[in-house]
Amino acid sequence: MKSIFTSLLLFLSSFAAFSQALPRDTLKLDEVTVKGYYNKQPILRSVSAVSLVDSNLIRNQQNSSLVSIFNTVPGVRMEERSPGSYRLSLRGSLLRSPFGIRNIKIYVDNFPLTDAGGNTYLNALDVTAVGSLEIYKGPEASIFGANTGGAILISTADLNQNKVEVSATAGSYGLFHQTANVQQNFKNYRFNFTEGYQKSNGYRENSALSRKYFQTIHQWDYNKSGTLEAFIFYSDLDYETPGGLTEVQAGENPKLARPATSKTPGAITQQAAIYNKTIFGGLSNTYQINSKFKHVISLFTSYTDFKNPFITNYEKRYESTLGLRTFLEFAETGKLINWTAQAGLESSGTKSQIKNYDNNSGTPAAMQAFDHLKANQDFAFIRLNFDLERKLLVELSSSLNFFNYKYESFYPLITAQKQRKFTGQFMPKIAVSYLINNELSARVSVGKGYSPPTTAEVRPSGNLINNDLQAESGWNYETGLRFKTINNRFYANVNLFQYRLKDAIVRRLRDNDAEYFINAGGTKQQGIELETSFCIVQNRKGFLNNLYLRNGYTYSHFRFQDFITGITNFNGNKLTGVPEHTLVNSLEFQFNKGLYFFAQHNYTSAIPLNDANTTFSNRYHLVEVKTGIRSLEIKNTHLDIFAGVNNLLNEKYSLGNDLNAANERYFNPAAGINFYSGISIKL
Repeated sequence: MKSIFTSLLLFLSSFAAFSQALPRDTLKLDEVTVKGYYNKQPILRSVSAVSLVDSNLIRNQQNSSLVSIFNTVPGVRMEERSPGSYRLSLRGSLLRSPFGIRNIKIYVDNFPLTDAGGNTYLNALDVTAVGSLEIYKGPEASIFGANTGGAILISTADLNQNKVEVSATAGSYGLFHQTANVQQNFKNYRFNFTEGYQKSNGYRENSALSRKYFQTIHQWDYNKSGTLEAFIFYSDLDYETPGGLTEVQAGENPKLARPATSKTPGAITQQAAIYNKTIFGGLSNTYQINSKFKHVISLFTSYTDFKNPFITNYEKRYESTLGLRTFLEFAETGKLINWTAQAGLESSGTKSQIKNYDNNSGTPAAMQAFDHLKANQDFAFIRLNFDLERKLLVELSSSLNFFNYKYESFYPLITAQKQRKFTGQFMPKIAVSYLINNELSARVSVGKGYSPPTTAEVRPSGNLINNDLQAESGWNYETGLRFKTINNRFYANVNLFQYRLKDAIVRRLRDNDAEYFINAGGTKQQGIELETSFCIVQNRKGFLNNLYLRNGYTYSHFRFQDFITGITNFNGNKLTGVPEHTLVNSLEFQFNKGLYFFAQHNYTSAIPLNDANTTFSNRYHLVEVKTGIRSLEIKNTHLDIFAGVNNLLNEKYSLGNDLNAANERYFNPAAGINFYSGISIKL
């Protein structure tokens, strides 16, 4: 690792010399900053492994899925086994997530979207609700609570502009996506209403999707020091789940849904699907007490009505969450040193009522199990930032985390309420960033991650409560370099990390597809992440105004350690579900009069599909293109007309595999070449 770091240091340093040759008379772009939960810093000086996906990058992608947006970021892998079925990983495997998102803390504006049980319904959001993303890779438990993967901050609308906007997109396989947005900014009050409707028939049998989405945001500056924000969304999401295929089945008919066997019916017969109705609400108050003290408090709640007819059962789940996050910030400005301190807490509880029935062709029949669970997550945190002469930035932070769950059973046996408490965990982080010169910075960090089992792992679809699961934990050691030319024409960021995880949680399936989870000893995760962006042509007059080249590369040397199940030893095997190499390149041409052309290439190497490493998915190359005209003006109306092609090379691949699948049903074939077009109208 040391030799690699030295080589990369020389590599980036060489760009400093290269940058001197770049023209200096170009228009200077705005300084790129990350807010880091009320601790705004230029990205060049950030102490964290953070990547920013702004609205300009998002608008180049197709607006019907978040997958290609997230996958542009090194160290991030999002999968979609069928439309709407998101899985997300930051620097790690998807072993814990057969579907859904676990082990990552996600916040929308000031509010935690992740519930106390560790689950996040990111697929409930319409893509238009996402304005920008800050993605923090590696354990950020010091201020975001229990996680070993990282944290994602989603910013919604920029309310400082007035607009009325509608859009419609249509594409292959019955895709239709319609949105509407109304936004108004008054003297001390701003609001936004966002509506979205999306449907598609899907590429495979039994893979249709439908989502109705509504969101509203209100901000009120009730005096010069205080701002009150209300955030509410409602999502009604239905999507069918076709199920995994064997390699032979996928080769013969990739559109096939999982067929019946001698022991189990097929996905179509059982009408396998997800039905998720979620309402989420939050109220946040920010108050600048004086020039040095600021207080922020957020209250949030959610309710989910979740139904999942599956091959072996029909699950009904009702979940309600209530929580609070608050902190006090102190900031001191001096001639030589500026420093800030944040101290706060986050507390949430999620109640789950779970009922499982026999699945009689998509209709619940005889009851199999009935349980109540309540998960509670609480943590207190403190963070200190010292900025010495605007050169050396030091962060000292930590949190004290508590997790427990209570459970009781009503069927088939009545069991009195019991409780399991996990020992409180102290999660420190030390990070330093040093500005070598105005163009180059270096950083190092050491942090501890911690993640208790989620309620979906304690009580999986096998209907048995597992009290033997231990929490994951481990130390992450990291170093990195960032380089940015003075004129902002070129930016590069490289991260090197080593993460030792103990008691990694791994999913298993029985022959009848009933799932359960075990602790897999440990993992050793070493990796390199490199991202660059280069404005080859900037603000030129004539036919071609701007040309941007962006690259992202991820190398993941992830291996199992101390992982023995029965007589099988998995030590040294590649971590299941993780490609060793991923490379994403994109070109964006901006021509005269709003014309543009965007092309993106994603190379993903072979992926191990089981812990034994006996089966791998094939490597693949995905190419997507999009073109159109932006800001076409007709009187006071602005039009954006666009068209795009996905999977231009017509690759045969799976965008999400079933890991450690029973009977070798690993594969979920994705669509071949497909098309879309649309229009956006803005007043």
